[in-house]
Amino acid sequence: MPGILAVFDLDEAPNYSSFCRWEQEYRMRELRRLLRRSAEQAGWSGEAAIDASGFQRDQTSYHYRDRANYSFQSMKTTILIDVNSLAIKDVHYTTQKAWDGHIGMQVFRRNAEDLRVLSADANYSWGELREECRSESTRPLIKHREQTPLQKAHNARMNEDYNQRWMSETGFSQLKEDDGEKLRSRSWHGQFRELTRKCIIHNLTQAAS
Repeated sequence: MPGILAVFDLDEAPNYSSFCRWEQEYRMRELRRLLRRSAEQAGWSGEAAIDASGFQRDQTSYHYRDRANYSFQSMKTTILIDVNSLAIKDVHYTTQKAWDGHIGMQVFRRNAEDLRVLSADANYSWGELREECRSESTRPLIKHREQTPLQKAHNARMNEDYNQRWMSETGFSQLKEDDGEKLRSRSWHGQFRELTRKCIIHNLTQAAS
């Protein structure tokens, strides 16, 4: 914890409510910029994995969920995480149904210049995403759905290098371990900020360790 406090030039940790009021002063774009900077501090190597998990938003009232047209009881969160340092470079949130391939493309395009390798499971299997990676000199380690012998052969060849993709699951476990998987914020924009804050603190912890 002392290493994290030093980043903010603080003697002791602020109250949670103070942090919440502070972050409301910043646009989401600025929080994303801080997330990217904290990932660089934590040792971003460019070898990354992409994966998704859910965070429960039970505290959001039924009336609000209905008015905001929420279709799920959880916030689907997709992270781009370094498989060597566990630094989280980018996050994507949605409360609606969305195909992982399209989300993966969006996340990749935002970070293409900083990626040397992109690992993903078969949920992200999409030819256009692989071609986009190659066009930006990023090696795609994206599992095929194994509907043909050729796709099975492709998967077998990448298995040794693909094994580190499970580090994304470790990242999610760490995010949920410290503060749980339930979100305190009642609004969708507050939940986006809350999860981004979790990722920033995760990166600062990795940098200080």
